[in-house]
Amino acid sequence: MVTFIGAGPGAADLITLRGAAALRKADIVIYAGSLVNPELLELCPKECRIHNSATMTLDEVMEVILQGCREDKNVVRLHTGDPSLYGAIGEQMAILQKHGIEYDVIPGVSAFQAAAAALKTEYTLPEIAQTVIITRAEGRTPVPEKERLQELAAHQSTMVLFLSATLAEKVRQDLLDGGYASDTPAAVVYRASWPDEKVVRCTLDRIPEVFRENGTAPALIIVGKVLSDENVQAVKSRLYAPDFSTGYREAKS
Repeated sequence: MVTFIGAGPGAADLITLRGAAALRKADIVIYAGSLVNPELLELCPKECRIHNSATMTLDEVMEVILQGCREDKNVVRLHTGDPSLYGAIGEQMAILQKHGIEYDVIPGVSAFQAAAAALKTEYTLPEIAQTVIITRAEGRTPVPEKERLQELAAHQSTMVLFLSATLAEKVRQDLLDGGYASDTPAAVVYRASWPDEKVVRCTLDRIPEVFRENGTAPALIIVGKVLSDENVQAVKSRLYAPDFSTGYREAKS
């Protein structure tokens, strides 16, 4: 069996209980060494064979996995955050399917969730934003034409950008061209949940300046009106309003 595990955003104690249990049973672990907290490897058995995929190609990763399967070993592929977001697991799954090898996926806490916790914010506020767009700026890897930032900006929803720290100038210009105002609240969250986590609040027009002053270590860019304290204080959920009935509570006059 091959198991893909989301390691969480950084803090070792943010891996799920299921993910930790799978690591404790692993015979072979291939982990994303550039982002996964190495403390998690302490959960592995002493005899576990550990490989850092940061220096490996896809073919090299898959050869380790396939060899482990031939040896009837428990193989773990340990990805950062949640593997469904920018985890490049689809291509690995396709190869396993081609070889008739079963696999399982254990979800993890994503960095965009850890960033919201660091910001102490809610991405969805009534009447302000009910949609979260998770995307990235177009760089060396292209994005579909309809998913370019200028197109997505038309929705004026909460936007979370991965893999875009080195493209800050482009991010700003594309979002401005797409319709966001220059003073739209924004934030850059560096290494969410790690001990050296850093949060910088700003406005959209200052995002490139933030990166010039603080560097481009792994970071998320968050843009949207939900980051405004004024908006947070101005709206309330209807769910808990006294005149709002639910399946568990009658409205009060």
